[in-house]
Amino acid sequence: MLRTIRALVDHQADLRPDAPYLIAPETGRVLSFGELRAVSLSLAAYLQGEGIRPGAKVALLMPNGYQTCRLFIGAMYGGYCITPLNLLAQPAQLSYVLEHSDAEIVFVAPDQVERLQQAAAGLAKPPRMVVCDVNAKEFLPPEDAVAGMPAAPAEEDAALMMYTSGTTGKPKGVVLSHRAVISGGQFVSAAHELGPADRVMAVLPLYHINGQVVTAISPLVHGGSLVLPKRFSASTFWQTAIAHGCTWINVVPTMIAYLLNGPDLATLGLDASAIRFCRSASAPLPPAQHLAFERKFGIGIIETMGLTETAAPCFSNPLAPGKRKLGSPGSAWGNEAKIIDASGATLPPGTVGEIMVRGANVMTCYYKNPLETARTLETNGWLHTGDLGTMDADGFVFVTGRIKELIIKGGENIAPREIDEALLKHPALLEAAAVGIPDDNYGQEILACVVLRPDQKCSEAELRAYCETALGTYKTPKQFLFVAELPKGPSGKVQRLKLLDLVEPH
Repeated sequence: MLRTIRALVDHQADLRPDAPYLIAPETGRVLSFGELRAVSLSLAAYLQGEGIRPGAKVALLMPNGYQTCRLFIGAMYGGYCITPLNLLAQPAQLSYVLEHSDAEIVFVAPDQVERLQQAAAGLAKPPRMVVCDVNAKEFLPPEDAVAGMPAAPAEEDAALMMYTSGTTGKPKGVVLSHRAVISGGQFVSAAHELGPADRVMAVLPLYHINGQVVTAISPLVHGGSLVLPKRFSASTFWQTAIAHGCTWINVVPTMIAYLLNGPDLATLGLDASAIRFCRSASAPLPPAQHLAFERKFGIGIIETMGLTETAAPCFSNPLAPGKRKLGSPGSAWGNEAKIIDASGATLPPGTVGEIMVRGANVMTCYYKNPLETARTLETNGWLHTGDLGTMDADGFVFVTGRIKELIIKGGENIAPREIDEALLKHPALLEAAAVGIPDDNYGQEILACVVLRPDQKCSEAELRAYCETALGTYKTPKQFLFVAELPKGPSGKVQRLKLLDLVEPH
């Protein structure tokens, strides 16, 4: 069994050296598996020559691009722990992560240099900075790389350290071993029956676990390839995917909402028959949007679910459309799963509790945080996801919300997703997200933040009347806030607690 990134890259380079692994659509550059091994050897030799010890943290502050992907894979190949930095991080958060991660070197895009310098200015031991253009054809000079090659990493060695978004406190560094990262790629490949002929449209950032494992690691497992634009663009998404022969697309619900707001494929004059399925993850997909996408584009959606702490995948719907369940991210793939109550007892089907998972893709620990590690990861390997949900008799999970995001109004638990889904059925709304706000009478009341579709109008009174019909008076939001956009993390997931920052203090 191939259990390290080096073993996987070497395997594909030996098996299909000239087959494409990476396609950069902006430049047209193609990186084969054989070339991926060669540049990974060069990077390992470079880092070794710079005195960077094996196992050290190598950070990236770069948008998606040709060089970003080469560095991401190459560092792990060389036995280093890659630590991608969030391009959306606030200065204080970036500074904290730089110091906490113990990163010894940071590869940084030219337009991120000033931000990085400011974040590192007050650090006692700032990391070395190496500026790298993401679109550069070559970055490191050719070297006799094998002579300076670090020892091969072991499967339990740290391959990737990703920081959580930190919306409820300081970010936590999730340490994932080679075994965990590769297991994540294996679970994706198996769940979707992917092979060498498959190519994914990869629009999620490489500083997010979904973009990393689902679209960059899984092709190393099944021998496929990825098309990696610099960023998601609704206006060019379909043209890029079809022009480069993608057979599946990997998106999040926010992207689905924006694609739904654009023209259909017939209007664009495009044939998407080669695209076998659309994979949706990183946030629950409202059933109304799910069905609308399938009707408009004729491409079935496989809804899935994953966490940073599980190297992305935990649950997936089946590949066969008739076996999928609407509103569910599916059943466990490669993992075990259960629903527990507050005492830790396993709950019967249909009962709401915390979703727990266990498997080879689960994290090693939170870096330098043994207390939080012990709270989250039990000694028997079960991981507390922090998500609330139910499991039906077939093993399909239905997510109702986050434990910390649950709205408790007058002692009644209200899942924000229920409010979201009702609002998203309103024809004037593009996006919606509910959150609890303090209330003297009920303890908490409901705030709904909404984004209107272009050229649409809707008053608060109209939304209130709509919700009273759709949800009933008790679950109708007390307050509606019309906003230009919802606060989101790098995956497009709404950060509900940041919705409270949009409310003007009274």
